[in-house]
Amino acid sequence: MAIEAATLQETFEQMERKLHRIVPDMELRYKAELVYEINRLKKERGAIILGHNYMEPALFHTVPDVVGDSLELSRKAAETDCDPIVFCGVRFMAETAKILNPDKTVLLPAKVAGCSLAASITAEDVRSLRKRYPGVPIVTYINTYADVKAECDICCTSSNAAKVVASLNGDTVIFLPDEYLAANVAQETDKRIIFPTRVGLDQPREGLDYEMIGWHGRCEVHDKFTVHDVENVRAQFPGVLVLAHPECSPEVVAAADFSSSTSKMTQYVQQTDAPSYLLLTECSMGDNIMAENPEKEMVRLCSIRCPHMNEITLEDTLNALQNNEQIIDIPEEIRIRAKRAVDRMLEIG
Repeated sequence: MAIEAATLQETFEQMERKLHRIVPDMELRYKAELVYEINRLKKERGAIILGHNYMEPALFHTVPDVVGDSLELSRKAAETDCDPIVFCGVRFMAETAKILNPDKTVLLPAKVAGCSLAASITAEDVRSLRKRYPGVPIVTYINTYADVKAECDICCTSSNAAKVVASLNGDTVIFLPDEYLAANVAQETDKRIIFPTRVGLDQPREGLDYEMIGWHGRCEVHDKFTVHDVENVRAQFPGVLVLAHPECSPEVVAAADFSSSTSKMTQYVQQTDAPSYLLLTECSMGDNIMAENPEKEMVRLCSIRCPHMNEITLEDTLNALQNNEQIIDIPEEIRIRAKRAVDRMLEIG
């Protein structure tokens, strides 16, 4: 994925061929200098750069050695022999790489790069749920911090969530923390779901008339898409293919033609012969798919950019390689327990 070029001019020319419709020429010239230096230093240090699908195009198409969704990047982090690992994504993703690589240096090119969804639940919340629902297995979305993963039984991603839930073979499962993903998985697996509040979580449960227990966490990007958006686009663009991330509401997912992980959405666009398509997800991913599929028409509904993913820049990626910033550390007791949950997810695939 990373650009391999002998000179700065070759770097710019490769970027221009792919990104000329998306990134202005002056911006490309400036960023080509950063890309060239990042790739030079990465090779010199024996580093690997992992890039999530939500990275901005001038970064996504130039410096990562591997790009993809959380599951793909987790797998690569588990397999790599490179050191350091530079994770162009948000903090919980870099934490997952550290969970799987305790002896390697993992760098996050941003001071914060948080996540509204990961911030919606704490380790103490999970412990309270265990008290209220003793013996019920807990699935946590990969979009959580290490201390939350450490309190759970198994992790999942948007691409394997239903498969993970089905693997537990239990009467009831707790699914954390994404409210919409939980509801979409409940529909896919034909389970009844409830959403307890934080108040009284340490109280005994009453009556078991449900099979999934969710949590009130949401992604601030995917929460903005509505059924009205889908209806408006269909009215203006007959035959448009609508793809929605499963972090969108169940109503939006039902109104779409396809819903799955970011990588599976990318593959779907590559294979479709629809006259146009609409992505209901983070807008930089739309730019990245446009660059890979210039012959296809993407409907630009809006520009909902994740402010946390937007913290990862080429400038800070270079700084991470130059100065070992920001180093991800996880207490070993938490890392070991969190790794069990991540390993179980990776075994399922």
